[in-house]
Amino acid sequence: MNAPTQGANTLFILLGAIMVLAMHAGFAFLELGTVRKKNQVNALVKILVDFSVSTVVYFLVGYGVAYGTHFFVGAEELARQNGYELVKFFFLLTFAAAIPAIISGGIAERAKFWPQLIATAVIVGFVYPFFEGIAWNKHFGVQAWISGLTGHEFHDFAGSVVVHAMGGWLALPAVLLLGARRNRYRGDGSLSAHPPSSIPFLALGAWVLTVGWFGFNVMSAQTLDKISGLVAVNSLMAMVGGTLAALLIGKNDPGFVHNGPLAGLVAVCAGSDLMHPLGAMVVGAVAGGLFVWTFTLTQNKWKIDDVLGVWPLHGLCGAWGGIAAGIFGQTALGGLGGVSFSAQLIGVLLGVSWALVAGGAVYGALKTLLGLRLSSEEEYTGADLSIHRITSAPEREPTW
Repeated sequence: MNAPTQGANTLFILLGAIMVLAMHAGFAFLELGTVRKKNQVNALVKILVDFSVSTVVYFLVGYGVAYGTHFFVGAEELARQNGYELVKFFFLLTFAAAIPAIISGGIAERAKFWPQLIATAVIVGFVYPFFEGIAWNKHFGVQAWISGLTGHEFHDFAGSVVVHAMGGWLALPAVLLLGARRNRYRGDGSLSAHPPSSIPFLALGAWVLTVGWFGFNVMSAQTLDKISGLVAVNSLMAMVGGTLAALLIGKNDPGFVHNGPLAGLVAVCAGSDLMHPLGAMVVGAVAGGLFVWTFTLTQNKWKIDDVLGVWPLHGLCGAWGGIAAGIFGQTALGGLGGVSFSAQLIGVLLGVSWALVAGGAVYGALKTLLGLRLSSEEEYTGADLSIHRITSAPEREPTW
């Protein structure tokens, strides 16, 4: 490969890494706008510190678990091919770090700070890259087994299952082990509403995530020669489908409207390189409706206090996206083919099962050893003052 091509590929994936890095600001503001004002600072701090911890453990351990390589060589070796392998690590790190960012939204407003950082280290260092290596680097012969069984490997182009379903299903045990926020569900069966603290910040987070998602999906090609405009337009159509479905089914609720595009984008990741744009729009619309329906069920009927709805949004819509790639990727529905419904179903079930077991083990151990939850007094005061000793808008100026 000549130097200009190497340089172009390095720049291409670097731009993708930067776009997905920006998505972490979207995670932060989406959570900030959703939680109550007394927990806004905590939302911002968690996302940044989780990303920092993720970077260290993925560099030292996680990337090696997934891809069987390491960076413990001289800088001269690392700089070869314009440092492409280093920048590829940066790009894939931003995916890995999305896992704790997803979990953060589910456990918001009542989780301890340091135990969650330990969970982040374990998840990004081992739990996530273990399945990442199976899906994207063919570890342990699992893809070969799926191919032998169904005729095709499990296909997940940009992470509907590997990233999003993994994050959502890891979050579910954490949410259940933590329990609901104080006074969320009253003894008489009534529900205490905790409306979003800032629709503008929630909307800002949704928009930043949406824009960055085109780096998440399109740059998953990883080299310029594999870039596809089909991925970009499919992402666009799924985003629009998710938005419109959430608007209609959610009865014009702004929280649902701004999560609708995210549901559509979560679902389209897996098959964005295969589907026809109309198929992608249907996949996104189903995801938008699925999010509204299951978020309402979890909060109101099942009394699962998943603050941002990360299990419905990422867990369920991600699983739907993995399965949908095996439906709308078929040539009969205008797709490119080369994918099997049964292979997709097996891959989704494997990913979900691993996330549930690992999430239960990690958060169960932390609950036993360190505790997961703030005290009642700390939760009442809010994570901002209890953990960070400052609120998002201090009411008093210093007197000096």
